[in-house]
Parts: sequence; C-alpha cells; structure tokens
Amino acid sequence: MTDTLTTKDGASASSSDPEASLSARDAQHRRRRRLRRWGWGIPLWILAIAFLMPFVWMISTSLKPDADAFAVPMQWIPEDFRWENYTEVLFGEGSVLPAFANSVFVALLRVLGELATATLAGYAFAKLRFRGRNVVFVVYLATSLIPAQLLLVPRFVYFQQLGLYDSLWALILPGMFTVLGTFLMRQFFVSQPGEFAEAARIDGANELQVFLRIYLPNAMPMISALAILTFVWSWNDFETPLVFLSSPETYTLPLALTNFTDETGAMAPGITMAAAVISIIPILVVFLIFQRRFVQAMTESALK
Repeated sequence: MTDTLTTKDGASASSSDPEASLSARDAQHRRRRRLRRWGWGIPLWILAIAFLMPFVWMISTSLKPDADAFAVPMQWIPEDFRWENYTEVLFGEGSVLPAFANSVFVALLRVLGELATATLAGYAFAKLRFRGRNVVFVVYLATSLIPAQLLLVPRFVYFQQLGLYDSLWALILPGMFTVLGTFLMRQFFVSQPGEFAEAARIDGANELQVFLRIYLPNAMPMISALAILTFVWSWNDFETPLVFLSSPETYTLPLALTNFTDETGAMAPGITMAAAVISIIPILVVFLIFQRRFVQAMTESALK
C-alpha cells in the first residue's frame, strides 16, 4: 500500500517517490519566503515613501514661483517649471558656489583629520600598554558629557586670541578630534585578535608597521562609517559657523542658505529650496561611495 503526502495546494506526492516529496516541500518553502518578503516589504515601502515625501516637496518647491510655494491644495507637480531658481542660486548675485567650496574644504579636512586622530588614538587605547591607560580613556570619555554649547564661548575667546576667528580653521581644528570617533575605533581594535600582530612583531615589524599592515586594513568598515558620519556632521553644521564666522566670503553652505530672501525680507521659498537641493547632492554622493566600500569591506572581513 502506498502512502501519500498532500500539500496545501492540493497536490499529492507518493511517499515512495522522494523527488516528488522534496519538490513539494521546496514549493512550500518558496511560498512561505515569498509571503514573508511581502509581509516585510509592504510596510517598509510605505515607511520609505513617507520619509521621502519631504524631499519630494523640497524638489517640487524649488521649481515653483514663490507665490505657488504654499498654495492650498498643494501642487506636487508645478504648472510652470521655474528653472531660473537654480540659475539664480548658482550664478546669481548671492551664488552659493563660494560657500559650497568652503563647505567642501572644511568637510574634507575634518574627515581626514578625524580618521587620522581617531584611528591612532583608538589603536593606542586598545592595543598599547601604558600606565593609566584605562583612567585616561575614561576621563576622555567623560568630556563627552559636557554640552557642546558650553564650549562655544571659551572656544570663541581662544580662537580670537589666536587670530583664527572668522576663518575656516576655527571650524576645522576642533572637528579633527572627537570622542565618538576615538571610542568607535577603540572598540573595533579591542575586538580584533592579537595573534597576527604578535607574529609580525616576532618577524621584526615595529608597532607602526603592525598598525598599518595588519589592523588598519581590517578597520575599513568602521573607517568608512566614521567618514560618512564626520562628513555629514561637518556639512550640516550650522551653529558653529554662526558663532565663529562673520564675513560672507567665509560662510559655509548652511549659513549661505539663510541669505535668500525676497523684496520684503522674508524667506524666498523657491530659491531657498533650490539651494537646499544642491546642498544635499554631496551628502548623497559621499554616502553612495562609502556605502559600497563599507559593504565590500564587511564582506572581505567576514571571509577572512
């Protein structure tokens, strides 16, 4: 007598035919996976669309005349595309190109400085043995409890005495040293095994060679993530330039966005949104570039 297995779709497979039974089970697994994907995918797509709506509104407003920016009901697709908003932002009297160049200069130097100091300090706190290492690290972490706003006045006085007030270096130098960057790199280096480093030291490698050839290549995932965070923080920083910069020629992009007003002195929404659209392009480019390197580095680290 031959036993049969009945699947959910009504198909029956003989227990004496293992290939048919396996194919029926595979079909059930594929159906379940497909349902799980749709079950997770639909809510995530809804959330993604909800998060993208402000950006769609920003792009739509950047192509409208100022009179249509706050029209009710809202027009998602402008009746008359006003490309002149972008022309005025880029090449008009209040062009954002100088501020754009200042922001790029500040962000790049802050990223390079942050990666250099954070990786070296994190490696020292994680792998080098010296007296009071843990105490120094805890004290260093404790400085992050001080609100950044309390340090603005002392930094203002300090940079004014050094002659760095109203210069981009007043933004660059403090941004090269952050507690979070050092903490992230230290935690990563602590998790790395030390067998390869010990073997390299036995072969005659000094500490710098061990750091550059063994630990640093494995730290690329964390370095990529830290680079993205540092760039975004620097690019979007408004409070620090507002305190330390006073000349329009030294303005960064967040400060320059406040200069677009109409004849009444109020914000010009069309031009301002056009400048805002231009300001997010570098962030998207940097994120896409480093995201690819981040995934690649993570994959290589997992295979190793």
